[in-house]
Amino acid sequence: ARSRTVGELLAPTSPFDKKCGRENWTVAFAPDGSYLAWSQGHRIVKLVPWAQCLNNFLLHGTKNGANAGGTRLPRQSSEGSQKNKPCEHVIDCGDIVWSLAFGSSVPEKQSRCVNIEWHRFKFGQDQLLLATGLNNGRIKIWDVYTGKLLLNLMDHTEVVRDLTFAPDGSLILVSASRDKTLRVWDLKDDGNMMKVLRGHPNWVYGCAFSPDSSILCSVGASKAVFLWDMDKYCMLRKLEGHHNDVVACEFSPDGALLATASYDTRVYIWDPHIGVILREFGHLFPPPTPIFAGGANDRWVRSVCFSHDGLHVASLADDKMVRFWRIDEEYPVQVAPLNNGLCCTFSTDGSVLAAGQDGSLYFWATPSQVSSLQHLCRMAIRRVMPTSQVKNLPIPGKVVEFLCYQI
Repeated sequence: ARSRTVGELLAPTSPFDKKCGRENWTVAFAPDGSYLAWSQGHRIVKLVPWAQCLNNFLLHGTKNGANAGGTRLPRQSSEGSQKNKPCEHVIDCGDIVWSLAFGSSVPEKQSRCVNIEWHRFKFGQDQLLLATGLNNGRIKIWDVYTGKLLLNLMDHTEVVRDLTFAPDGSLILVSASRDKTLRVWDLKDDGNMMKVLRGHPNWVYGCAFSPDSSILCSVGASKAVFLWDMDKYCMLRKLEGHHNDVVACEFSPDGALLATASYDTRVYIWDPHIGVILREFGHLFPPPTPIFAGGANDRWVRSVCFSHDGLHVASLADDKMVRFWRIDEEYPVQVAPLNNGLCCTFSTDGSVLAAGQDGSLYFWATPSQVSSLQHLCRMAIRRVMPTSQVKNLPIPGKVVEFLCYQI
């Protein structure tokens, strides 16, 4: 089936403006669904209120809602009781932008640094931050509501290829870089770098937190997938099965599954707790043999993401297609055309998929299906229990099978 197009946001066509480019490597939605951000190539990041975007798609059809006026969301200002309206921002980051991540604060989550009482920034609950990873190894932290630069984090020596905030509101930020390291930053401690995670033999392409923030997955220019314990900052295990570089990863909403995308033309769905591949989504038929897995570069998978319902996965490959998969079916349930796509992500509520192409963004409606009772039960219990604990529950074996994702 063909996916229904929702809308598109087109990059400005200015061939002599070297601030904008043609490769957008990253797109992100704010955790509360209020904002959308994407890199328009080179130095420019565009920030747009998402509700305004959707309104413009409905009012004006699918064309460029980013530049049209529309309804704007009210917001409580972090300075006090003064009301403020969010608006579009165009941020010039000063260097090529490779990665983006939104972060929001929860006051109960204190900084892990216990000895410092004075901080330059006190992030409130209504604060929304945007982290941008740059070509020169710097990470810049921006206030989304004002577009002002707050912090400039400098420690990486190469391109910052990916960024991810811990979902628990602690403002712990992890960066993945071509300098072969992951670095952990505490923004509540004014961006202090807490830890360097080493283990990747080559470039690190991507990283993702589990929903409970306890595990970090990282992937890079090697065939292995790395899992890290974020309480002890040590490696938990390596997952091996891909035949070429692994370029993207994401956990399911219940944390029970992990999707990884590779240049070997495959997306794997893993049980990260026991290191088993549960399903393989192939983008080339017949699939390449291991010795030729790097040769099918017109089928390289560039990006993968999990939908909010935990039932669907989207993938984006060099064969000019976006695919929507169900985790329990072998073939895509919907497809859509896209040339030169490099990044994709679902909206916060999971209803829309955004994918980047040549500095512009394109949006499709997510396949909508009623989840089975099994899937709902599985997600409810797997949010709080890893595979080993479910298998040790004092319940009949059939019920254990019912609650486990099976091969």
